Amino acid sequence: MNRLKSSPIVDVLVNSRGPVPEGASEYAQEKVLAAIAHVSSPVLAVRAQLTQAANPSASRPATAQAVVDVNGHPVRAHVAADTMFEAVDLLQDRLTARLARTRRHIGPEHRGGPAAEGTSRESRRHGHYPDRQQPPTEERRIVRHKSFSLGWQTPEDAVIDLKSMSYDFWLFTDMTSGSDSVVYRDGRTGRHRVASVGAGRAHEAGPLLSVSSAPVPECSVDEAVQRMRLTGLPFVFFADSATGRGRVLYHRYDGHYGLITPAR
Repeated sequence: MNRLKSSPIVDVLVNSRGPVPEGASEYAQEKVLAAIAHVSSPVLAVRAQLTQAANPSASRPATAQAVVDVNGHPVRAHVAADTMFEAVDLLQDRLTARLARTRRHIGPEHRGGPAAEGTSRESRRHGHYPDRQQPPTEERRIVRHKSFSLGWQTPEDAVIDLKSMSYDFWLFTDMTSGSDSVVYRDGRTGRHRVASVGAGRAHEAGPLLSVSSAPVPECSVDEAVQRMRLTGLPFVFFADSATGRGRVLYHRYDGHYGLITPAR
Protein backbone atom coordinates (compact mmCIF):
# COMPACT_ATOMS: atom_id res chain seq x y z
CA MET A 1 0.00 0.00 0.00
CA ASN A 2 1.24 3.46 -0.88
CA ARG A 3 0.37 6.35 1.41
CA LEU A 4 0.64 9.39 -0.80
CA LYS A 5 0.79 12.77 0.87
CA SER A 6 -1.34 15.15 -1.17
CA SER A 7 -1.43 18.26 1.02
CA PRO A 8 -1.36 19.29 4.68
CA ILE A 9 -5.17 19.00 4.62
CA VAL A 10 -5.92 15.62 3.01
CA ASP A 11 -4.04 12.40 2.42
CA VAL A 12 -4.77 10.05 -0.44
CA LEU A 13 -4.47 6.35 0.29
CA VAL A 14 -3.76 4.35 -2.87
CA ASN A 15 -3.97 0.58 -2.68
CA SER A 16 -2.63 -1.47 -5.60
CA ARG A 17 -3.57 -5.04 -6.47
CA GLY A 18 -2.02 -7.15 -9.17
CA PRO A 19 0.65 -6.07 -11.69
CA VAL A 20 -0.23 -2.36 -11.62
CA PRO A 21 2.22 -0.50 -13.93
CA GLU A 22 4.89 1.70 -12.45
CA GLY A 23 3.82 5.30 -11.97
CA ALA A 24 0.11 4.51 -11.93
CA SER A 25 -0.28 5.20 -8.20
CA GLU A 26 1.30 8.64 -8.49
CA TYR A 27 -0.81 9.32 -11.57
CA ALA A 28 -3.95 8.32 -9.64
CA GLN A 29 -2.97 10.66 -6.82
CA GLU A 30 -2.64 13.56 -9.24
CA LYS A 31 -5.96 12.87 -10.93
CA VAL A 32 -7.93 12.34 -7.73
CA LEU A 33 -6.53 15.54 -6.26
CA ALA A 34 -7.60 17.38 -9.40
CA ALA A 35 -11.11 15.94 -9.01
CA ILE A 36 -11.47 17.19 -5.43
CA ALA A 37 -9.79 20.56 -6.03
CA HIS A 38 -13.07 22.46 -6.32
CA VAL A 39 -14.91 20.80 -3.43
CA SER A 40 -15.79 23.53 -0.95
CA SER A 41 -16.98 21.23 1.86
CA PRO A 42 -14.37 19.60 4.11
CA VAL A 43 -12.77 16.54 2.52
CA LEU A 44 -12.08 14.23 5.45
CA ALA A 45 -10.48 11.29 3.65
CA VAL A 46 -9.70 9.98 0.20
CA ARG A 47 -9.06 6.35 -0.70
CA ALA A 48 -8.29 4.88 -4.10
CA GLN A 49 -7.71 1.36 -5.32
CA LEU A 50 -6.10 0.23 -8.56
CA THR A 51 -6.58 -3.39 -9.62
CA GLN A 52 -4.82 -4.95 -12.61
CA ALA A 53 -5.96 -8.38 -13.78
CA ALA A 54 -3.14 -10.89 -14.07
CA ASN A 55 -4.44 -11.99 -17.48
CA PRO A 56 -3.74 -9.12 -19.92
CA SER A 57 -6.21 -10.56 -22.45
CA ALA A 58 -9.11 -10.18 -20.01
CA SER A 59 -11.86 -7.77 -20.98
CA ARG A 60 -11.13 -4.34 -19.43
CA PRO A 61 -8.43 -5.74 -17.12
CA ALA A 62 -7.71 -2.42 -15.38
CA THR A 63 -10.11 -1.13 -12.73
CA ALA A 64 -9.85 1.99 -10.61
CA GLN A 65 -12.08 3.09 -7.78
CA ALA A 66 -12.13 5.87 -5.23
CA VAL A 67 -14.11 6.93 -2.18
CA VAL A 68 -14.07 10.57 -1.08
CA ASP A 69 -15.45 11.41 2.36
CA VAL A 70 -17.01 14.86 1.90
CA ASN A 71 -17.87 16.06 5.38
CA GLY A 72 -19.17 12.62 6.35
CA HIS A 73 -20.85 11.86 3.01
CA PRO A 74 -19.05 9.15 0.96
CA VAL A 75 -18.82 9.82 -2.77
CA ARG A 76 -17.79 6.74 -4.77
CA ALA A 77 -16.61 6.09 -8.31
CA HIS A 78 -15.62 2.81 -9.98
CA VAL A 79 -14.48 2.37 -13.59
CA ALA A 80 -12.82 -0.21 -15.85
CA ALA A 81 -10.67 0.20 -18.97
CA ASP A 82 -8.16 -1.55 -21.21
CA THR A 83 -5.17 0.13 -19.52
CA MET A 84 -4.62 1.41 -16.01
CA PHE A 85 -3.79 4.96 -17.07
CA GLU A 86 -6.98 5.08 -19.14
CA ALA A 87 -8.90 3.80 -16.13
CA VAL A 88 -7.45 6.54 -13.93
CA ASP A 89 -8.47 9.19 -16.48
CA LEU A 90 -12.01 7.81 -16.51
CA LEU A 91 -11.98 7.72 -12.71
CA GLN A 92 -11.16 11.41 -12.58
CA ASP A 93 -14.03 12.24 -14.93
CA ARG A 94 -16.58 10.14 -13.04
CA LEU A 95 -15.43 11.30 -9.62
CA THR A 96 -15.54 14.94 -10.73
CA ALA A 97 -19.09 14.50 -12.03
CA ARG A 98 -20.28 12.79 -8.86
CA LEU A 99 -18.70 15.38 -6.60
CA ALA A 100 -20.34 18.14 -8.63
CA ARG A 101 -23.69 16.37 -8.47
CA THR A 102 -23.38 15.94 -4.71
CA ARG A 103 -22.43 19.60 -4.31
CA ARG A 104 -25.35 20.91 -6.35
CA HIS A 105 -27.91 18.33 -5.22
CA ILE A 106 -29.24 18.40 -8.75
CA GLY A 107 -32.43 16.69 -9.87
CA PRO A 108 -32.76 15.09 -13.32
CA GLU A 109 -29.95 12.91 -14.64
CA HIS A 110 -29.90 10.78 -17.75
CA ARG A 111 -29.92 7.35 -16.16
CA GLY A 112 -32.57 8.07 -13.55
CA GLY A 113 -36.27 7.70 -13.56
CA PRO A 114 -39.43 9.72 -13.33
CA ALA A 115 -38.93 10.46 -9.65
CA ALA A 116 -36.54 13.16 -10.80
CA GLU A 117 -38.82 14.94 -13.22
CA GLY A 118 -40.47 18.08 -11.93
CA THR A 119 -39.38 17.60 -8.30
CA SER A 120 -36.42 18.67 -6.23
CA ARG A 121 -34.39 16.14 -4.31
CA GLU A 122 -35.41 17.79 -1.04
CA SER A 123 -39.07 17.45 -1.97
CA ARG A 124 -38.60 13.78 -2.83
CA ARG A 125 -36.87 13.14 0.48
CA HIS A 126 -39.95 14.37 2.35
CA GLY A 127 -42.42 12.63 0.05
CA HIS A 128 -43.55 15.82 -1.72
CA TYR A 129 -44.25 14.34 -5.12
CA PRO A 130 -46.46 16.11 -7.65
CA ASP A 131 -49.80 14.48 -8.32
CA ARG A 132 -49.47 12.02 -11.17
CA GLN A 133 -51.75 12.89 -14.07
CA GLN A 134 -53.87 10.14 -15.60
CA PRO A 135 -54.78 10.90 -19.22
CA PRO A 136 -56.75 8.18 -21.03
CA THR A 137 -54.54 5.24 -21.93
CA GLU A 138 -55.10 5.68 -25.67
CA GLU A 139 -53.88 9.30 -25.46
CA ARG A 140 -50.60 8.51 -23.75
CA ARG A 141 -47.52 8.86 -25.91
CA ILE A 142 -43.73 9.14 -25.70
CA VAL A 143 -43.04 12.83 -25.13
CA ARG A 144 -39.42 12.66 -24.00
CA HIS A 145 -36.57 10.69 -25.54
CA LYS A 146 -33.15 10.72 -23.88
CA SER A 147 -30.03 9.15 -25.40
CA PHE A 148 -26.60 8.97 -23.77
CA SER A 149 -23.56 6.75 -23.29
CA LEU A 150 -24.13 4.33 -20.44
CA GLY A 151 -21.60 4.28 -17.65
CA TRP A 152 -19.64 1.05 -17.07
CA GLN A 153 -20.30 0.06 -13.46
CA THR A 154 -20.75 -2.81 -11.09
CA PRO A 155 -24.36 -3.45 -10.06
CA GLU A 156 -23.39 -2.49 -6.51
CA ASP A 157 -22.14 0.93 -7.65
CA ALA A 158 -25.31 1.37 -9.69
CA VAL A 159 -27.37 0.76 -6.53
CA ILE A 160 -25.37 3.47 -4.76
CA ASP A 161 -26.21 5.92 -7.56
CA LEU A 162 -29.85 4.84 -7.53
CA LYS A 163 -30.15 5.41 -3.79
CA SER A 164 -28.25 8.69 -3.74
CA MET A 165 -30.50 10.20 -6.44
CA SER A 166 -33.80 8.69 -5.20
CA TYR A 167 -34.65 7.37 -8.66
CA ASP A 168 -36.99 4.53 -9.59
CA PHE A 169 -34.29 2.81 -11.67
CA TRP A 170 -30.71 3.24 -12.83
CA LEU A 171 -29.60 2.19 -16.32
CA PHE A 172 -25.95 1.20 -16.82
CA THR A 173 -23.59 -1.24 -18.55
CA ASP A 174 -22.23 -4.02 -16.36
CA MET A 175 -18.46 -3.59 -16.29
CA THR A 176 -17.82 -7.35 -16.13
CA SER A 177 -20.33 -8.82 -18.58
CA GLY A 178 -20.72 -5.80 -20.87
CA SER A 179 -24.51 -6.22 -20.73
CA ASP A 180 -26.92 -3.31 -20.58
CA SER A 181 -28.51 -3.58 -17.14
CA VAL A 182 -30.88 -1.87 -14.77
CA VAL A 183 -31.13 -1.79 -10.99
CA TYR A 184 -34.33 -0.91 -9.16
CA ARG A 185 -36.01 -1.28 -5.79
CA ASP A 186 -38.46 -4.16 -5.50
CA GLY A 187 -41.53 -2.69 -3.81
CA ARG A 188 -42.61 -6.09 -2.48
CA THR A 189 -39.39 -7.00 -0.67
CA GLY A 190 -37.74 -3.61 -0.25
CA ARG A 191 -34.51 -5.04 -1.72
CA HIS A 192 -32.76 -3.78 -4.80
CA ARG A 193 -32.71 -5.96 -7.88
CA VAL A 194 -30.68 -6.15 -11.06
CA ALA A 195 -31.76 -7.30 -14.52
CA SER A 196 -29.54 -7.59 -17.60
CA VAL A 197 -29.95 -7.97 -21.34
CA GLY A 198 -28.59 -11.09 -22.97
CA ALA A 199 -26.80 -14.08 -21.55
CA GLY A 200 -23.89 -12.32 -19.89
CA ARG A 201 -22.36 -13.26 -16.56
CA ALA A 202 -25.04 -14.17 -14.06
CA HIS A 203 -25.01 -11.88 -11.05
CA GLU A 204 -24.83 -13.42 -7.62
CA ALA A 205 -27.37 -12.42 -5.01
CA GLY A 206 -25.89 -10.59 -2.07
CA PRO A 207 -26.79 -8.36 0.84
CA LEU A 208 -27.09 -5.30 -1.38
CA LEU A 209 -29.22 -6.66 -4.21
CA SER A 210 -31.00 -9.69 -5.62
CA VAL A 211 -31.17 -10.93 -9.18
CA SER A 212 -34.29 -10.80 -11.31
CA SER A 213 -35.25 -14.26 -12.54
CA ALA A 214 -37.63 -12.90 -15.19
CA PRO A 215 -36.11 -12.73 -18.69
CA VAL A 216 -35.75 -9.25 -20.15
CA PRO A 217 -38.27 -9.01 -23.03
CA GLU A 218 -36.95 -8.42 -26.54
CA CYS A 219 -39.39 -6.21 -28.38
CA SER A 220 -39.96 -2.99 -30.31
CA VAL A 221 -40.76 0.33 -28.70
CA ASP A 222 -44.42 -0.03 -29.72
CA GLU A 223 -44.55 -3.45 -28.07
CA ALA A 224 -42.95 -2.01 -24.93
CA VAL A 225 -45.69 0.63 -24.85
CA GLN A 226 -48.33 -2.10 -25.08
CA ARG A 227 -46.62 -4.01 -22.27
CA MET A 228 -46.63 -0.85 -20.14
CA ARG A 229 -50.34 -0.32 -20.77
CA LEU A 230 -51.19 -3.93 -19.91
CA THR A 231 -49.08 -4.23 -16.77
CA GLY A 232 -49.32 -0.72 -15.33
CA LEU A 233 -45.68 -0.98 -14.24
CA PRO A 234 -43.80 2.28 -13.53
CA PHE A 235 -41.21 1.32 -16.16
CA VAL A 236 -40.36 -1.42 -18.64
CA PHE A 237 -36.77 -2.48 -19.24
CA PHE A 238 -36.43 -4.25 -22.59
CA ALA A 239 -33.97 -5.27 -25.28
CA ASP A 240 -34.68 -3.40 -28.49
CA SER A 241 -35.42 -6.01 -31.15
CA ALA A 242 -33.66 -3.90 -33.80
CA THR A 243 -30.41 -3.16 -31.93
CA GLY A 244 -30.26 -5.59 -29.02
CA ARG A 245 -29.50 -2.71 -26.64
CA GLY A 246 -31.26 -2.25 -23.34
CA ARG A 247 -33.84 0.56 -23.24
CA VAL A 248 -36.22 1.84 -20.59
CA LEU A 249 -39.75 3.10 -21.16
CA TYR A 250 -41.14 4.85 -18.09
CA HIS A 251 -44.18 6.73 -16.81
CA ARG A 252 -43.85 10.48 -16.40
CA TYR A 253 -45.80 12.51 -13.88
CA ASP A 254 -47.83 14.09 -16.69
CA GLY A 255 -49.14 10.60 -17.47
CA HIS A 256 -47.21 10.23 -20.71
CA TYR A 257 -44.04 8.21 -21.34
CA GLY A 258 -40.32 8.83 -21.49
CA LEU A 259 -37.83 6.64 -23.34
CA ILE A 260 -34.15 6.19 -22.47
CA THR A 261 -31.86 4.81 -25.18
CA PRO A 262 -28.11 4.11 -24.96
CA ALA A 263 -26.01 6.03 -27.47
CA ARG A 264 -24.16 3.81 -29.91
